Amino acid sequence: MSECTHNCSTCGENCSSRTEPQSLLKEHHAEARIGKVYGIVSGKGGVGKSMVTSQLAVTMQRRGYQAGVLDADITGPSIPKAFGVHDRAAGTDSGILPSITSTGIQLMSINLLLDNETDPVIWRGPVISGVVQQFWTDVIWDVDYLFVDMPPGTGDVSLSVFQSIPLDGIIIVASPQELVSMVVEKAVKMAEMMNVPIVGIVENMSYVVCPDCSKKLYIFGEGKTADAAARHGLKVLSQMPIDPALASLVDAGRIEDFQGSWLDSTADTL
Repeated sequence: MSECTHNCSTCGENCSSRTEPQSLLKEHHAEARIGKVYGIVSGKGGVGKSMVTSQLAVTMQRRGYQAGVLDADITGPSIPKAFGVHDRAAGTDSGILPSITSTGIQLMSINLLLDNETDPVIWRGPVISGVVQQFWTDVIWDVDYLFVDMPPGTGDVSLSVFQSIPLDGIIIVASPQELVSMVVEKAVKMAEMMNVPIVGIVENMSYVVCPDCSKKLYIFGEGKTADAAARHGLKVLSQMPIDPALASLVDAGRIEDFQGSWLDSTADTL
């Protein structure tokens, strides 16, 4: 027998010291009430995860559910800006209270804890992962649906969320460019390795509506996301357009005023 490294996951020996792998899932705050938890992910940045996350929260809130957003993109937080929330989060002796938007959606983001929301977060991966875990364990949520806005890619923070937060599923956000197949495959493989269910794919920037004739113009082409989804046995839940009005609402901090039913089918599935 070789010398024991005390790492049973990499050892093939069957000895008396062998232990079963321990779950890394964390309990949420004792005073919190959290219903379903969904991660919004992608294999790369710039595809609109935060936009999809924000609109899903608004859609569920409009349907009479209490929605919340945990902004896990620590180095690129954009959720508070989209909702027009700039006040610092408050706390009690027992925990952190999420900030509340104008329609009652609960938010927690690193920008709500910084002295200046434009200050960069120059932290190493383990520190960032620890903060994300605290947004789960230390925040007193009271929500039916909690949406986790993930950072792009498959790095430390994504791994930490998958391992420490009991996700009911993930929604993959993709755009219709040729890269979509590779991007989707990375996200799918990570979810499969972490044993997290995949709800389906939301395609963002799918088309532009002509202002003159109202025809949908597929400037990046059609079918690429559907083909990638079919290869993995997944469903394309929704297609979202490129809409200048949405960008204006986000810039103004008024995402709760958006008009459109693009994510209704995704909300129906949830």
